[in-house]
Amino acid sequence: MSLGAEVRVLDNLTNRSLDNIAQWLSHSDFQFIRGDLLNPEGVMKAVNDRELIYHLAASSDVRIGSVSPEVDFRQNVVATFNLLESLRSVGGVKTVVFTSSSTVYGDASEIPTPEDYAPLTPTSIYGASKLACEALMTAYAQMYGFKLMIYRLANIVGPRSKHGVAYDFIQKLKKNPTELEVLGDGTQMKSYLYISDCIRAMLLGLEEQKNRVEIYNVGSEDQIDVKTIANIVIEEMGLDNVKITFTGGIDGGRGWKGDVKNMLLHVGELKSKGWKPSYSSEEAIRLTIRLMLQSLCDGNYGLPT
Repeated sequence: MSLGAEVRVLDNLTNRSLDNIAQWLSHSDFQFIRGDLLNPEGVMKAVNDRELIYHLAASSDVRIGSVSPEVDFRQNVVATFNLLESLRSVGGVKTVVFTSSSTVYGDASEIPTPEDYAPLTPTSIYGASKLACEALMTAYAQMYGFKLMIYRLANIVGPRSKHGVAYDFIQKLKKNPTELEVLGDGTQMKSYLYISDCIRAMLLGLEEQKNRVEIYNVGSEDQIDVKTIANIVIEEMGLDNVKITFTGGIDGGRGWKGDVKNMLLHVGELKSKGWKPSYSSEEAIRLTIRLMLQSLCDGNYGLPT
């Protein structure tokens, strides 16, 4: 809307609230539809007369696939297929933007990992489902004539996150400010990107698109380990003498089955277009934690001050 576009949003609000977009609900160029990509009729209504589609919907918890693989299959693959079939039936869509994931690379032997890394061998059902979506969308783009932009995202963080390591640690310490359980051995090294940097990357990549299908990595240029994140959360919450316990993890210290222990994306392609992250992984995590804590209450989180 601020860019002069008419915006229509389809969301089932499973993990989110209308409060996040309350400022836009009365805007003349904004329309919200409560619906689900698993309902083909509703999807058809949502995509009708649209030129640009942002496909951001997905299962939001990478870990759930280890116990309920059908969730990732339905929420990612089936939902994406329904969207693509709606686009094919309605016609008129010129460009589709898809948020994929760094998990499609699996345990990459090349760090930082470039977009042309191969073979792609996901270690989780989530990663496999995202890779399946990439393949489906690429084929539909080639066959039915729309442009496709795929962004393989690192861990995106921000104050509205309702899952992920920072949010989980805060919730655990709210319940018990004397002890923090960390999944894995604490040495898991990953890239974290602040949400505003992610949005800038996605807008710039779209502006620069020249080929039918393009893929960009989106992430920070450094990593941070889980143990350091735990200590940052403890520090920002003003806690002392917190005992950190590690579950030890599986498969060499992973947090859960299918977790990628070492992830850092090569982002040179986007940087060559003029983008670069404003925050390091540690800065992104620390800012996210501070803003999360501010949103909980006015400076007192039910913990010692």
